[in-house]
Amino acid sequence: MSFSPRPRKDHLDGLAVGILLMCCMFWGFQQVLVKATVAELPPVFQSAVRGVGATLLLWLWCQRRGVRLFDRDGSLWAGLLVGCLFAVEFAFIYIGLQHTSASRLTVFLYTSPFWVAALLPFFIRTERLRPLQWLGMACAFAAVVFALREGFGGGGAMGDLMGLAAGALWGLTTVAIRAANLTRLAAEKLLFYQLAVSTMVLLLLSHGMGEPWDGHWSGFAMGSVAVQTVIGAFASYLAWMWMLGHYPATKISAFVFLTPLFALLFGMLWLGEAVTLTLVLSLTLVAVGIVLVNRK
Repeated sequence: MSFSPRPRKDHLDGLAVGILLMCCMFWGFQQVLVKATVAELPPVFQSAVRGVGATLLLWLWCQRRGVRLFDRDGSLWAGLLVGCLFAVEFAFIYIGLQHTSASRLTVFLYTSPFWVAALLPFFIRTERLRPLQWLGMACAFAAVVFALREGFGGGGAMGDLMGLAAGALWGLTTVAIRAANLTRLAAEKLLFYQLAVSTMVLLLLSHGMGEPWDGHWSGFAMGSVAVQTVIGAFASYLAWMWMLGHYPATKISAFVFLTPLFALLFGMLWLGEAVTLTLVLSLTLVAVGIVLVNRK
């Protein structure tokens, strides 16, 4: 895929749809991959290692393309905040996958747009919600309550709550980016803040938690971290930011909600995770809520 300059489009072409489907499929698969790897590599350490590799790859990418990462542009403190939020989000995701299924955690993680919709109007007054969008928020809230009830009954409540916290932190990251006007930065620099800062925070957190860093790395574990690094934290995020610069954000955002469906499918096929009626109904309610919140 070429990242050469292209004019903005007001519709999704075949290239856009193909990239979006591949990204969503991988993001759903990645949650299952992480859960399968936790048995060999501690969760926070696993996330930190992937961050180290992705940060290096992004730095090399920027060097080749002449993207300046360290110019003084007034973005330092906001960038550090965004990186810290990004770090804690992924700590919750990776730890949470030890306590609940990948499909359940992904449903809670993708409540992120509702946190954005609820909090962003406090910083950007033009982002106030209309009645139909509030209805979408209510659907999402009902879905979360509905799914959490099953988690408390089945012993997976801790993982569910961590997934919900990760979704909130993802939303807060978006709010911080918008409120601090970090979208004025090059996409690569904004991603570099998130990867570089979060990697340092995750390494410190992993060390503070006493996670072992010298465990046995099987061929599967090495392959898993390599895939998470190259495709997940580097290529897919960079492709997503490229898409945001060339296609309507509202139209491409609708696709990300295929991710929980892919997580549900891969979790069932690979890990044998149960697909309950409650989980399917909750996912449906979340999807309906997202559509309503994004209605213009």
